[in-house]
Amino acid sequence: MDMVEFSAGEQMLSEFVGVLTDLIPGIDLRLIKGKFSQVMTKYHITRTPENVFHPDVEEKLKLFLSAKKLEGMSELTIDGYKRELIAFAEHVKKRVADITTADIRVYLAGCDKVMMSTIAKKLFVLRSFFGWLTDEEIISRDPAKKIKAPKMPKLLPKALDIEGLEMLREACENERERAIIEFFYSTGCRLSEVQQLNISDIDVPNMSTKVFGKGSKERIVYLSFRALYHLRKYLKSREDDCPALFVTERKPARRLGRRSIEREIKSIAARTEISKKVTPHVMRHTFATLMLNNGADLAGVQQLLGHSSPDTTQRYATVTEENKHNQHRKYLVQ
Repeated sequence: MDMVEFSAGEQMLSEFVGVLTDLIPGIDLRLIKGKFSQVMTKYHITRTPENVFHPDVEEKLKLFLSAKKLEGMSELTIDGYKRELIAFAEHVKKRVADITTADIRVYLAGCDKVMMSTIAKKLFVLRSFFGWLTDEEIISRDPAKKIKAPKMPKLLPKALDIEGLEMLREACENERERAIIEFFYSTGCRLSEVQQLNISDIDVPNMSTKVFGKGSKERIVYLSFRALYHLRKYLKSREDDCPALFVTERKPARRLGRRSIEREIKSIAARTEISKKVTPHVMRHTFATLMLNNGADLAGVQQLLGHSSPDTTQRYATVTEENKHNQHRKYLVQ
């Protein structure tokens, strides 16, 4: 046994003897330590570093993420799952089969400086991981199954009203900014969907484009006359040969990244009197809210947004008092 292994064994023995002392006062520590030392010389003992998780978890994590990739999960989501599971594994430091429900509860309870939505997200990832391992019969029981998700406040989606949308339009200082605002509002696309688009993806005659949403699901979204007009003006102003739909202003032109698009919209909003935070997702909410308030069919909006469940889209149908008031005026028999 080399020095590192010997030190790890000695440390484990000291900790073990310390526990026995607390449990059994008056125990002969010299005798116990001698007996256990004889047993431990037969084993190869190493201490797991503080920032390293159990190798068994690493193996199971690779299997799980590989399966999710084959199921069509996006690289962005896979990276998020990986970060969450590594953080959990570094905290627990156990073989997967030895992880208990109590381990998960203690871990989540320790996340006391984060929002409840973040804890719910962490639990969702852990449920997905352990649920998959159970379904694949890699482990015999699911330690996350009994844990209930935290109660979340029912926050209505934040959306701009028509006045806010016009303020954004007027605040645009160049064709690229206006094209970005109009594209997000007209299509209701997610940030990741827009960022991946190329110029060749735009079907000008049909005023549409195909996008790939969550789970690599393909759908068609549509451009308004205004969105297409400003998009074409932006593309005509470009002097680069980059295939991306939206590119950097700095040369050589490159595809605009997700964070750059977020900063672009934030910068435009900062020039207005809009008090709420404006993001690509707020533009998506605005698209859905204004369409539903204007009488659009719920199922149609669901398809345009790429929602797998109508329940997700239903949230937008009750966003404003204006919508309910309009329904009252229109359908109440006088």
